[in-house]
Amino acid sequence: MSRARDLSIVLFGLFAFFATSCKKPEELGGCGFPASIEEYTQVWQDEFDSETIDDSKWSFDLGNGCDISPDLCGWGNNELQYYTSRPENAYISNGNLIIKARRENPLYLGQHQYTSARLVTKNKGDWKYGRMEIRAKMPIGQGIWPAIWMLPTDTVYGRWPKSGEIDIMEYIGSEPNKVFGTIHYGHDFWRYTSQDIELEQGTFADDFHVFSVLWNEECIQFQMDGIDIGKPNTRSTTLPTTWPFDQDFHMILNLAVGGNLPGNPDNTTTFPQNFFIDYVRVYEKK
Repeated sequence: MSRARDLSIVLFGLFAFFATSCKKPEELGGCGFPASIEEYTQVWQDEFDSETIDDSKWSFDLGNGCDISPDLCGWGNNELQYYTSRPENAYISNGNLIIKARRENPLYLGQHQYTSARLVTKNKGDWKYGRMEIRAKMPIGQGIWPAIWMLPTDTVYGRWPKSGEIDIMEYIGSEPNKVFGTIHYGHDFWRYTSQDIELEQGTFADDFHVFSVLWNEECIQFQMDGIDIGKPNTRSTTLPTTWPFDQDFHMILNLAVGGNLPGNPDNTTTFPQNFFIDYVRVYEKK
């Protein structure tokens, strides 16, 4: 080869390298998410500015899972709470949805030490792809486990985890400066990919933060206050198993007590514990 041709190849390679390195991770993964919120249309929201919880948007999951299946007792995670629809456990105040976990004395229904609430949008808000944003403030303490997550409305690929789960935000009260974003999947056995982000100062119980998921045909990217939580989850993330995230999913807001992830409350844990949600907004690409 001539020196001129060699030089042109080197220059082209350097240009390609720098052009690629300037791209955002989601662009590198071929995700192609819109660059700004202006490229989305808002299709669903709850600003929690009414006096009561809007039953046209939310339903309650009740109990501890045992009535559905013995495998779901403790909702499959050895959780201690019993979910109710009582205003003692979920209500609106000052423009916020408040989910309250309580230690009950006497025991609720004569047998449950802890109560809380779990709200779902199933068959009232179901979406395939888009941008979901939730502004929330966390409780704090050992054994406290709030979550903002999504499950498939129809289990097209089979029972959990075959049809997938999208955890927009999980948090354990004993690590109050950290949140997780996780996908669950697996046609053969349970698999998951989880990434986390930590605050440089303070805790998630000090103030509100915005938790988001960007989701399209190829990718799922979690964010906190607009900052990416790790890398995009792509179809290659789930290989060699099925990518189940191409169906309608609905949203769940809950506050669990105890369980496999956070462990149980101890003598340092105070009650009641409050999970504040300022708004839930759902957007679709224009």
